[in-house]
Amino acid sequence: MTVLTMARAAAEVPDSILSEDLLRRYVDLLVRLVEAAGAIVIFLGAVLAAVKFVRAAFRGRRSEEFVRVRLGLGRYLTLGLEFQLASDVLSTAIAPTFGEIGKLAAIAAIRTLLNYFLGKEIDHERAEVEEEERDPDRTSRSSATDT
Repeated sequence: MTVLTMARAAAEVPDSILSEDLLRRYVDLLVRLVEAAGAIVIFLGAVLAAVKFVRAAFRGRRSEEFVRVRLGLGRYLTLGLEFQLASDVLSTAIAPTFGEIGKLAAIAAIRTLLNYFLGKEIDHERAEVEEEERDPDRTSRSSATDT
């Protein structure tokens, strides 16, 4: 099927099938699904982190175990925020007003900054955990010098 044939076929489709109102309804449904996915990711991450935290606390684990819990939770938060940002972009996909674009820009900036700083913290914590795994005596030396 050539492009010209597809264009003619699209021109023959009644407006009621491709109306802006109908398209808005579908996109609104998609926005809600993506928002729900983001909320579910964040919720699951929080539940898993809480379980791991309690488990580590009862075992009397070292502080490195708590750092791992924070890293795991941070990953879930980052992914959840990405889903939320995607839903915001979707919500302005159909004939956005300048007000909607302004809100999207503000929300995107805030969520992007949150993700950026969260990512930096995750990278920093991960590097510390990897360094402690390579040199386990470093932890005991640093805690001895701290006291």
